[in-house]
Amino acid sequence: MNSSSIDGPSASREICISLPPRVNSNGVWISNAASSLTNFSLPLLEMQLIFVFASNIVSHLILNSFGLITKFVSQMTAGILMGPHAFGGMKSFGELLFPLVSQEMLNTIAMLGYTLFLFLSGVKMDMGIIFRTGRKAMYTGALSLLMPLLLGMGTLQLLGNRWGLRGAEKLELVFATTTHSMTPFPVIACLLSELNILNSELGRLGLSAAIVSDLFSGFLTSVFTLAKVAYDHSARRAFMDFGIIVVYLAVVVLVARPAMYWMVRQTPEGRPVRDLYIYIIILAVLGSALLSVWFDQLIVFGPFVLGLAVPDGPPLGSTLVYKLDSMVSGALLPLFVITTMMRVNFSGINLNSDLAMAHAIAMLVVIVAKFAACLVPPLYSSMPMNDALTLALIMSCKGVVEMANYSIARGQNNIDEKIFSLAMLTILVTASTVPILIRRLYDPSRKYAGYQKRNLIHHKPNTELRILSCIHRPDNIPAVINLLEHISPTRENPLAVYVLHLIELIGRASPVFISHQMQKKTLSNRSYSQDLILSFSHFQRNNQEAIVVNVFTAISPSKLMYEDICTLALDKLTSLIVIPFHRKYSIDGSIELEDNTLRTLNCSVLDRAPCSVAILVNRGHIRRSTPSVLASYSIAMIFLGGNDDREALTLAGRMVKDSSVSLTVVRLIAEGEESITDWNKMLDSEILKNFKYHSTADHEGCVMYIEEVLKDGTETATKLRELIDDYDLCIVGRRYNVESPLTTGLEEWSEFPELGVMGDMLASTDFNGRCSVLVVQQQMTM
Repeated sequence: MNSSSIDGPSASREICISLPPRVNSNGVWISNAASSLTNFSLPLLEMQLIFVFASNIVSHLILNSFGLITKFVSQMTAGILMGPHAFGGMKSFGELLFPLVSQEMLNTIAMLGYTLFLFLSGVKMDMGIIFRTGRKAMYTGALSLLMPLLLGMGTLQLLGNRWGLRGAEKLELVFATTTHSMTPFPVIACLLSELNILNSELGRLGLSAAIVSDLFSGFLTSVFTLAKVAYDHSARRAFMDFGIIVVYLAVVVLVARPAMYWMVRQTPEGRPVRDLYIYIIILAVLGSALLSVWFDQLIVFGPFVLGLAVPDGPPLGSTLVYKLDSMVSGALLPLFVITTMMRVNFSGINLNSDLAMAHAIAMLVVIVAKFAACLVPPLYSSMPMNDALTLALIMSCKGVVEMANYSIARGQNNIDEKIFSLAMLTILVTASTVPILIRRLYDPSRKYAGYQKRNLIHHKPNTELRILSCIHRPDNIPAVINLLEHISPTRENPLAVYVLHLIELIGRASPVFISHQMQKKTLSNRSYSQDLILSFSHFQRNNQEAIVVNVFTAISPSKLMYEDICTLALDKLTSLIVIPFHRKYSIDGSIELEDNTLRTLNCSVLDRAPCSVAILVNRGHIRRSTPSVLASYSIAMIFLGGNDDREALTLAGRMVKDSSVSLTVVRLIAEGEESITDWNKMLDSEILKNFKYHSTADHEGCVMYIEEVLKDGTETATKLRELIDDYDLCIVGRRYNVESPLTTGLEEWSEFPELGVMGDMLASTDFNGRCSVLVVQQQMTM
């Protein structure tokens, strides 16, 4: 090798060295390019990562089209593609990209990713759920572990005596049976999140049962590990390890957790956690992993326990999740799954051997026993069969935690290659089939089906009207209260308001739902929940005997918040849900804030709500007085006809009962419209007739009725421009997908279908008015 002409540091000289051709173990010549790639760790690692993540993306796109939507299944499939059964079986591919000298570094990075994943799983776990868990979840979690474990051990005992298995072989089977009997919380949380049922009734029950089972599983895993230490070394060493574990747990509870609460107290409200605190916690995670190896536990034991000690949610837990989760879940954990599957050789599975056959029988017994055990408590409590089967499937699913346990045991020679491969095959089959079966069995939206009329038109007079109001930001509070005040609550027509404060789930895995009437202490004095409670309490005091307010807080993923809204509306038998528009307008009419996540939520509520829904577009309440009518609040109701417009008119009719409210009903009629022939037009005429004559005769408010005959959408837009600046609130029906000559041509310019054509036009910045808009959709029948 000629390097005499090269100057500079040795690292620079190494890059320019000309290498001779190499010969692999099979006597095949490898080119200089391939040879040079294997001599430099960084380019080789980059190439490996490119192929690993490319295979992951391709497999996910393919499997997603077949309904196998879980990322874990895609990652396992990518590992198989990169393993010995596909590309890994090509000699040139393996020699070039995955030589033996590089696999240790790749496996180390992957193991670091799994360690951080379990730490974040501990951060997200809410241990307080243990004390809130009902009997159904407690019994399900306990039976899901104990029954398969006992039956599996009994099966192993019978098979071991029959086939004369040795002590080491029995230990392998005991480990496999224990691992397969587990129900790890991280696996269940990931499954429910990907299926979008995390905060459904079954999702919450599954999470609670998984936490119970995981606590027992963690205890049994530690006991098995200590027993293995005693078997391999001595009982004295096992007792020493047990003592160190107790000391470590005491330090975490008595030192680490108080220190983290101190970090929370040192963080000003609304300010980010100091980076120094994050660095200290990460160093503690790495140190706890080293300590776990020192006292003969799994490397992930210490980080997971430390994660449990971190206060979940904001500001500390959410900051850790925000800073680490994208890298861990998006890059390092997929790398761990894929590299683990790359080492699996399914062709090595041979059920002719007694050990492999015993393992297969034991796995079958454990799977059946676990599924049956999870059915008993739900069916005993009269849960529907489909829901009970779904819960049993959720608890029976396998994932990355079981895979990691088998992989670590394989690396420590605690199980052989045949058991490892068969276990990976079982995990792959389970993880692939369970999500498909759950989707076929369980549809959480079916409970919202509109079998009963829960809307304003069918609401009985002189009875309590129940409304659910959703709050996302502090500026939603005065707008909602202002609207509720003008619905005219009285002692004869009382109003029950259920206020739902929606907070995005960050830094925890378990959704939280709090009734502030049942739990007087607020979720956190660092949020504006307290301000919300005080504002609505003041609203209730100002309307004594006419209004009852109940406040709730829901912390859940933004894409699943509709579950909390619709479930609460269903439980409280509400007739109307009021949700804020996703845009916030400034005083001059420009857009100050736009939250597309909130828009998606609004669309989900409109599609699934068990009652009527109103979207409030708040542009500020401007008090006016006109020469003809002295009123402090003026409302316009734009009526075109149909179910939604009749619902909106009913709401406007209730609001006009307040003497301080003036209402103008503007009925738009298409030019050349035929006489009343269909049922819808008859209903429109009847409700307008009652409104024109009876409401005006009551003299409880000021009502004007106007009819306008228009040709097309252009004239409709012109008329609305003339009206918009004369009122504080404009009420319209959504009329989604309802065709009319009055809106011809306007649909093409509609930006937000959830508001309908009329609502979208009134909420547009082109109108540049200060009139708030309320878009009403009547309860949809399913």
